[in-house]
Amino acid sequence: MSGLSPDDRPATPVTGIRPAVPAELPAVGELARAALTLDASEAPQIVSRLSAPPEGRQWTALVTPDLHGVVFASTSSTEGVGHVDLLAVHPSAQGRGVGRTLVGAAEGWLREQGVREVRLAGNPPCYAWPGVDVRYTPASCLAESLGYERYRTAWNMTADLSGYVPGGADRPSGEELARLASAGVALHSAPAGERSAVMEFAREHWNDAWAWEVAQASGCHYATRHGEILGFAAWGARPGWFGPMGTAEAARGLGVGGVLLRRCLEEQALAGQRSAQIGWVGPVRFYARAVGARVERVFWLYRRTLA
Repeated sequence: MSGLSPDDRPATPVTGIRPAVPAELPAVGELARAALTLDASEAPQIVSRLSAPPEGRQWTALVTPDLHGVVFASTSSTEGVGHVDLLAVHPSAQGRGVGRTLVGAAEGWLREQGVREVRLAGNPPCYAWPGVDVRYTPASCLAESLGYERYRTAWNMTADLSGYVPGGADRPSGEELARLASAGVALHSAPAGERSAVMEFAREHWNDAWAWEVAQASGCHYATRHGEILGFAAWGARPGWFGPMGTAEAARGLGVGGVLLRRCLEEQALAGQRSAQIGWVGPVRFYARAVGARVERVFWLYRRTLA
């Protein structure tokens, strides 16, 4: 959510809220670019991704008649739970109650789908952000004025990619690769369309959401020993971000995760990125030690029960 003024009140009634049609999605992407000042460069990609979620997910994008405001909403795999995935109001239309009206319209649509709890939080595996970036203060003000409670905090970490360009010091070293090889570990790249085994590994050890992200990712690497997958790492499932990544219990202590992580970061650097966001981080210490990543973006997750 973003793009709202702190005093977003229904000064002028907003009528005619309706579902967007596919032909309007490019314009919606430009609206998001104008409203989401912290995420302007990737806003159109976010809109594109939210409009192509996993099969079976119910979702909608509701817009104002003049396309000055949009809200994306979707149902969760958790029964009775729904999400407001993105809220953007053009700067020229802020302060008029547009955001408040759009959230109300999204709640109405979610209620029709049988939703009892609405979350202003990421809906894995296809989401914009884990929650409301704390720097989007107006969005938090709106959420709390509407009766949403803050129930969790999440964060992203940022990794500098300057050391991953050709010849960079942060790329996996020959010594590391030789150590893994001596332990019988082989490293592989998994091109798009050739990831079924990695997807099944992610599904078996973690969940369907990670398997979907592996399929959607721009790049994917994995490690095997005696033909058995030990771990994987992917990037680009959420535009420009690293993740997901996971290693099996049998791989712990081998250093597989760190090498797979750096192989992905190297690809991201070669793709022209100067930094990479590691999304929705759990093991902060691992990423800090492995690649010097730092906590940079903090998100508040909100929820409320529909009457």
